[in-house]
Amino acid sequence: MIPTQDASARKKEIDEKLRQEQDTLSFIRKNLEKSDQLTKGMVSILSSFESRLMQLENSIIPVHKQTENLQRLQDNVDKTLSCMDHVISYYHVAKDTDKIIKEGPSGRLDEYLACIAKIQKAVEYFQDNNPDSPELNTVKALFEKGKELLEAEFQSLLTRYSKPVPPILILDLIGGEDELDTQEEVILDHLPETVLQDIICISGWLVEYGRNQDFMSVYFQIRSSQLDRSLKSLKEHFRKSSSSLGVLYSPAVQNKRKDTPTKKPPKRPVFIPGTIRKAQNLLKQYSQHGLDGKKGGSNLTPMEGKDDVLDIEIDSYIHCISAFVKLAQSEYQLLIEVIPEHHQKRTFDSLIQEALDNLMLEGDNIVSAARRAIMRHDYSAVLTIFPILKHLKQTKPDFDQVLQGTAASTKNKLPSLITSMETTGAKALEEFADSIKNDPDKEYNMPKDGTVHELTSNAILFLQQLLDFQETAGAMLASQVLGDTYNIPLDPRETSSSASSYSSEFSRRLLSTYICKVLGNLQLNLLSKSKVYEDTALSAIFLHNNYNYTLKSLEKSELIQLVSVTQRKAETQYRELIEQQILSYQRSWIKVTEYITDQNMPVFQPGAKLKDKERQMIKDKFKGFNDGLEELCKIQKVWAIPDKDQRDAIRQAQKRMITQAYRAFLQRYTNVSFTKNPEKYHKYRPEQVEAMIERLFDTSA
Repeated sequence: MIPTQDASARKKEIDEKLRQEQDTLSFIRKNLEKSDQLTKGMVSILSSFESRLMQLENSIIPVHKQTENLQRLQDNVDKTLSCMDHVISYYHVAKDTDKIIKEGPSGRLDEYLACIAKIQKAVEYFQDNNPDSPELNTVKALFEKGKELLEAEFQSLLTRYSKPVPPILILDLIGGEDELDTQEEVILDHLPETVLQDIICISGWLVEYGRNQDFMSVYFQIRSSQLDRSLKSLKEHFRKSSSSLGVLYSPAVQNKRKDTPTKKPPKRPVFIPGTIRKAQNLLKQYSQHGLDGKKGGSNLTPMEGKDDVLDIEIDSYIHCISAFVKLAQSEYQLLIEVIPEHHQKRTFDSLIQEALDNLMLEGDNIVSAARRAIMRHDYSAVLTIFPILKHLKQTKPDFDQVLQGTAASTKNKLPSLITSMETTGAKALEEFADSIKNDPDKEYNMPKDGTVHELTSNAILFLQQLLDFQETAGAMLASQVLGDTYNIPLDPRETSSSASSYSSEFSRRLLSTYICKVLGNLQLNLLSKSKVYEDTALSAIFLHNNYNYTLKSLEKSELIQLVSVTQRKAETQYRELIEQQILSYQRSWIKVTEYITDQNMPVFQPGAKLKDKERQMIKDKFKGFNDGLEELCKIQKVWAIPDKDQRDAIRQAQKRMITQAYRAFLQRYTNVSFTKNPEKYHKYRPEQVEAMIERLFDTSA
């Protein structure tokens, strides 16, 4: 049972809480009433604001729309005024630009083009809006005038600033590629940069707006003339300078060559100067001196050749071929900046025609001159073709690259010239071989001292010139399919349907066979010529000298290696021929040695008394020997053996043979009394005989 005191306290506590809750409830009610009042006041304010906004909108929107309409009207007025000003400006274009157009574009191209652009727009406006107006004719005439002056400026700039490339610069250009690895690349600036940009700008305008292609003809005509003049100035410069210079290079290249070491040899010789001159000098050298430098036959004369002018022409032509390639390449680089792409090849084709035609014409003239010389049997003229043909073939890949895209007739010009040269050269080679075989045996043309015949020296020197042009000469022969002529089997691996595709090995064998044919013809002709001599000993000396000269010439050059390609024993065969002629010559001394042999002679005892007949036999022996020795020495002293080694060897052999027999002869009859005047018959001591033989073949003795 809860105590009374605790219950009273519990009740008091509950009453206190109830009172507090009632106070809180009363506070909440008062706040809710205030909130309702405030809400009603806010709603009233918002309603009033909304009403005022509606009133404002109803009054502002009409004003805004009116203002917008007014702005649109203002814009239309401005646009109309602008269009009017624009249209009116077209009517003033002719007046505003007339002075500038008539003065031309020189010195103010940008301003001039801007004026033409205005005129062009005016033309377009009147064509679209008022095609019958007189203003259209005015601006059209002004536009055409402006276009004409632009074309004239294009031509004027090209004419004024297009100059031939100086010869020294061309020589740097064509000499630098192969001569010096360290040579800086030579770049040709045909036109000043500012002028070039103006020309490019005018070209672009004429193509895009002028609808005109006449300027392309103007361009190729002017540049074609400069290209041709550049080559002609190079040729003239070369003619003036080549008389004192072997191979012409510019001073710049020469100075760099002195100061700059070459790391490796040039790729190929660009030029081969003095071909005919070199052959003539060699001919003169061999005609005046023997193989050992001693004087030989005096009646050897060089082949009929050209003077130095021909060499200059050849070297000049070779230079011009290389110069054309380089200049044409440079012209194409300039052309692609000026001429539209789809017109570049055709314009370039026209540009190079004059210079190319002149080059081909000059080449044809060289071929024609060679043909005329060959008809006169002057086969040295073919040497003019070899260096040119060799250079043309070496340059052909560059030619083909430069002429890529040109007309077929243009591309075929160089191959036609090469074919013509090959045909002419092959004909000359074949006729030369025949001329060696058929050279007439003229007694007055034979060397009286039995030295080397002119025909031999000419033939060998001609063949030696082929060494510098082995591939060229082999290709010449192959181009004429001379394999059948020389009985060389055509290996399918070495040949094809095109003569140019003959392998180098086949061409080398063909050339080797040709040289062997010439040497064979020469040998047959020499054998025939030797029969002109009445003295068989002189005939043997003549053949000996010619065979020995031929062999030594083959050995001193690469001809022997070339001959051995198809005739491995050629050297041995020549040595056998030489020995045969030495033996034949030695037989001429039999009429001397037969007097001092034991044949038909009895043996005499020292001190024995001889019969008259026996004494006369001994006297006849001495007399026959003395007379024969004197006669042979007198005759053979004026004969010539230019080769010192051969001359000494033949003398030594004769001295051994004669003096050995003579000593035995003297020993046999020393103590035999066959005459009261022994000095009359015993005229020569063995040493004197040797001295006499030593003076054989010595025209200076």
